Amino acid sequence: MPSWKRLLSPVATALLAAALTLTPTATATAAVTTAPAGTAPTTTASSTTATTSRGWNDFSCRPSAAHPRPVVLVHGTFANSVDNWLVFAPYLVRRGYCVFSLDYGQLPGVPFFHGLGPVDRSAGQLAAYVDRVLAATGAREVDLVGHSQGGMMPRHYLKFLGGAAKVNALVGVAPSNHGTTLSGLTGLLAFFPGARDLLTAATPALADQIAGSPFLTRLNAGGDTVPGVQYTVIATRYDLVVTPYRSQFLDGPGVRNVLIQDRCPLDLSGHMAIGALDRIAFHEITNALDPANARPTTCASVAD
Repeated sequence: MPSWKRLLSPVATALLAAALTLTPTATATAAVTTAPAGTAPTTTASSTTATTSRGWNDFSCRPSAAHPRPVVLVHGTFANSVDNWLVFAPYLVRRGYCVFSLDYGQLPGVPFFHGLGPVDRSAGQLAAYVDRVLAATGAREVDLVGHSQGGMMPRHYLKFLGGAAKVNALVGVAPSNHGTTLSGLTGLLAFFPGARDLLTAATPALADQIAGSPFLTRLNAGGDTVPGVQYTVIATRYDLVVTPYRSQFLDGPGVRNVLIQDRCPLDLSGHMAIGALDRIAFHEITNALDPANARPTTCASVAD
């Protein structure tokens, strides 16, 4: 290989990895929350057992008749169980849901920033966590809400790990269902021999999410969905991370694909904001969780 390519191969890989990490992690290094009275504070960014001061990850929560299924939130790449959901988890708690979130895809020696390990192994962590939530709450099924990788990874759990029997609905927000081209940036890997192998070795989840990866080829073979699960995908046309944005949509029975700009043309949210901050998207998610009481999502939903 020419010396310039030898030098640029790790550079290209690093740039690709950086581009793929545009998910909400703004406060990861300081995510220490207040525990209930009489107990010690808990660092929640690296703990799936944490109870936050705003009412989620409370394993004493019992689902109500109005909301009989616990909601498990699944963060995106380079995010964690707290940062991705600092706004949305309390939003659901205020509406009477039992809400839980897990950390998955941890790499040795990498604190706070998760969702980096092989996606199939992360799906195994999700399976164990769902079992724990069901055992604690007494519910028969959960609903899953995931952002980015967190909207795609549960599909492996549903399809290959028996999750369809334990999940009523999967709501993916900007999910990497069919991978990403990063607006063509992933095509640069072909020009740098060894770059894809380096990416796979360093951050397997990033390689798994490239359009056409072996993982995604297997995941999507034979159809996008499994029977018995209701699927909702919420996407934004301004997504620059999972591209093209229509690759996020699913085909199959029980699927509802939503472009957020069809609900509110003024919504300019990109990949990060639609999962972390966008209350119009939040309204659409709650409609998916409780379709019997769904109300139209409009630009005015931001005040809901």
